[in-house]
Amino acid sequence: MAQTPAPSSHPSPREHVDVLVIGAGLSGIGAAARLTRDHPDLDLRILEARDAIGGTWDLFRYPGVRSDSDMYTLGYRFKPWLGEKSLADGASIREYVEETAAEHDLVDRIRFGHKVVGAAWDSATSRWTVEVVVDGERATYSAGFLYCCAGYYDYDAGYRPAFPGEELFEGELVHPQAWPEDLDHAGKKVVVIGSGATAITLVPSMAGTAEHVTMLQRTPTYVISIPARDQLSLLARKVLPEMTAYQLTRWRNVLQQMVFFNASQAFPSVVKRGVRAWTKRQVPDLDVDTHFNPPYDPWDQRFCVVPDGDLYRVLRSGEASIATGRVATFTPTGIRLESGEEIEADIVVTATGLNLLAFGGLQFTVDGAEVKLPDTMSYRGLMLTGVPNFAYTIGYTNASWTLKADLVADYVSRLLGRMRRDGLRKVEVHRDPTVAEAPLLGLEAGYVQRSVDQLPKQGDEAPWKVVQNYLYDIRALRRSDLDDGALTWS
Repeated sequence: MAQTPAPSSHPSPREHVDVLVIGAGLSGIGAAARLTRDHPDLDLRILEARDAIGGTWDLFRYPGVRSDSDMYTLGYRFKPWLGEKSLADGASIREYVEETAAEHDLVDRIRFGHKVVGAAWDSATSRWTVEVVVDGERATYSAGFLYCCAGYYDYDAGYRPAFPGEELFEGELVHPQAWPEDLDHAGKKVVVIGSGATAITLVPSMAGTAEHVTMLQRTPTYVISIPARDQLSLLARKVLPEMTAYQLTRWRNVLQQMVFFNASQAFPSVVKRGVRAWTKRQVPDLDVDTHFNPPYDPWDQRFCVVPDGDLYRVLRSGEASIATGRVATFTPTGIRLESGEEIEADIVVTATGLNLLAFGGLQFTVDGAEVKLPDTMSYRGLMLTGVPNFAYTIGYTNASWTLKADLVADYVSRLLGRMRRDGLRKVEVHRDPTVAEAPLLGLEAGYVQRSVDQLPKQGDEAPWKVVQNYLYDIRALRRSDLDDGALTWS
């Protein structure tokens, strides 16, 4: 595995670069690789708040942490995924991102331990002044273009609701986002509160070593299984060039995901019955209508994916169980549900989700005026009205994040190419008052609904509408006319 260097020294005051990329995770490294490949003379830096490459895949260290999208679509378009597993573990994904950074000579461009806290645009100079905190001290950069790849959740703390009586609990209470390195669950009773991707990863990973694991959910989630290893892809690698095999697998998976999503939207009751029937075959002794029957339609929230049905395997074996209900109170030895059921626990894991945080909490001003994100509108899902020379990456919610991230990088590269070729210093998008507003993220998931009012809006028509469709976005982002009337250049 590539070794991440120690945090860089402080920047000199007002160090100026052409482009600042915020974040050295999957999105930021992919974006920087694309920009430096297309524009070799581009003066680019990457500001990373943490001390390592990898973002999400370096932050999360809970047992079994892995992707919930297949790596043939979560991987970069330009770098084949050569791992054996389709749903890869966090360490392997982190290594993949580190390899990409090394292959594109990006490591020396990264400034580690640099938390971006503010960005001020000045029209007189056509520059951003970006304020960072390094070892508790303030420093600044200036840049012609700002590209935020910091994701959309708070890296400092996950969502952690307060539970009645939790102060009574005599065991250990942990959140996956702050997993203790010395936590030993061997031979202990574990309760995992939650039903999302983190919970369904933790349960089979801890089962077997623990005395018993209980997944306690308030609301069921749709769960489907895919093979841990994609045998067709592994075969294709043996008979086809590496990149050809990768692209064929990638496109097959993209199309399969789109067909499944569109079928779920068009025929939700049919898909729901099909998923229920399949689940019943996996766990015939469980009450599927209680534990695996969500009260919402397929894809109103993201599906959870398990490799080789590992969650069902531990439920069948008795190493794990599932309980559906609301917590009445913690007790000294576990949890009591509103139904009266008591669940004993030595360790309780609160896999209760994330806190949304747009652009890493970055505070914007434009010519001295504060930018209020809810007053802005997203353009093509990557720029904001009234915020010049700025782009951001938010991936798909119904498919692999990186599919969209790659396309955003393509578009930003085109913008920069136009500006550099024509000697332009500023590109900006202005609000169309005739376009109606809609929430930026359409999912009904709790982590979205808790914070959706703090995010920018999207519009109800192109190019303001965020379309969760890769084929559509290939045309809209990679092939669209930059002179579409929405962008102004100077």
